[in-house]
Amino acid sequence: MRIIDLSSPVDAAAWEPDPIEHRILTPAEGAVHMAQEMKEHLGIDFDPAVLPGGELLSLDTFTLTSHTGTHVDAPSHYGTVTEYGRPRNIDEMPLDWFLRPGLCLDLRSEPTGAVSVDVIKRELDRIGRTPQPYDIVLLHTGASEHLGTQRYFTDFTGLDGEAVDFLLDFGVRVIGTDAFSLDAPFGDMIRRYHEHGDRAVLWPAHFAGRRREYCQIERLHNLSALPGPDGYLVSCLPTKLVGSGAGWTRAVALIEE
Repeated sequence: MRIIDLSSPVDAAAWEPDPIEHRILTPAEGAVHMAQEMKEHLGIDFDPAVLPGGELLSLDTFTLTSHTGTHVDAPSHYGTVTEYGRPRNIDEMPLDWFLRPGLCLDLRSEPTGAVSVDVIKRELDRIGRTPQPYDIVLLHTGASEHLGTQRYFTDFTGLDGEAVDFLLDFGVRVIGTDAFSLDAPFGDMIRRYHEHGDRAVLWPAHFAGRRREYCQIERLHNLSALPGPDGYLVSCLPTKLVGSGAGWTRAVALIEE
C-alpha cells in the first residue's frame, strides 16, 4: 500500500495569524527537568550527572490553536445551536467517518471567493462520478502552494452554503480543502457583505453545519500528488481532544498497489 501525505506541517517558523510557540528542552535540560519533577512530586533526589553524557530525553512544548495545521472541524465549532440537537465535539464523532474513499474535485481555475453549486456540478460531470454516501470529498484549490505566507490566508477558493448542502445531499459527511478555510477568505466575505448587505455571504460553509451535521478538514496539502479524482482511501482520524471544536489530523491517502 502506498501512502501519500496530505497534511501541512505545524511550523513555528512560518507565518500564522495565531503564532505558534515551540519551546524545546534539550536532552540535558530534560534530565534536569526530570530530576526537579521527581523531587517536587515524589520527594526523590536524583543527580542527572549520573546519566550518560548528563542527558536524558528532549521535551517539546507547542502552544497553538486546534485549527493550526491540518485539522478536522467538529459540529460544535459552527455554533451552540443547531437544527439537529446538541452539536458534538471532535472526541464524540464516529471514527468511521474519517477512513473512507476519497473524491477529489479540481477547483484550481476558480478565483478567490466562494464557488456555487454550478461549479461543483460541472466538475462532477467532468470526472463522470458523483459522491457516494460517506465519501470524503477533497477540494483541490491550489491554495497550499502559498503555505507559510500571508497570501495563504487571503487568496483562496471556498464554497457557498448551497454548494455544501449539495454535497451533503449525497450522504457526504466530511469535506476537506487544501485552503485555510472551507469558506471564502475573511476579507472577501466582509467586502461582499459591505457591498450588498447580504448576511448570507458571511461564513456560509461553516454555518451550513448548524443545519446539517458534518465535518470539515481544513489546511490539507499535497493534493496534486493524488493519482486522480478517486481510487484511494482517505484517513483523517482526528486527535481525541475532549470537549474541543476541532482536532489535528495527519491526513493521508492510502492506495493499494
